[in-house]
Amino acid sequence: MKKRWICLFVENEIGVLARITGLFSGKSYNLDSLTVGITADNTILRMTISLTSDDRTFEQIKKQLSRSIEVIKVVDYTDAPLHMKEILFVKVNHCSDVDISELFRISKVFGITVIDYDGSTVLLECTQTENKNDDLILLLKRKFVNRIEVTRGGSVAVESVSISER
Repeated sequence: MKKRWICLFVENEIGVLARITGLFSGKSYNLDSLTVGITADNTILRMTISLTSDDRTFEQIKKQLSRSIEVIKVVDYTDAPLHMKEILFVKVNHCSDVDISELFRISKVFGITVIDYDGSTVLLECTQTENKNDDLILLLKRKFVNRIEVTRGGSVAVESVSISER
């Protein structure tokens, strides 16, 4: 089993997302992450999909997606050099003044932003790789036990021009 990445270019039509995800659920394939956004061409959407699978299953998935009428192009990013980011929001509740100071220090070390806070709650925004976001969540879970709320967006990826940031 290996972490896989696919980029799909699909027609921007009603129901396309449901049909694409239906291909996965119909075959009992689990998605780890899915992001969808419009491209420079308003008639085309770009989907970035992450999943974990073996080689055989992954080849089946790519073939099924390629046969789908709405799919314009399937790009396998699994072994390609990429720039990849995931957005993460973490809300830390019931903070003391010491906690708030610690969160501001953590934000500087991790290169994240405190986007909102009041006397007892701090909201962090992090746009890093999935692994860096995982590390941040582990740290915050240890330091602020049962006081964090996590909201993650899916990863987006683009092929690297010169180097990999993975």
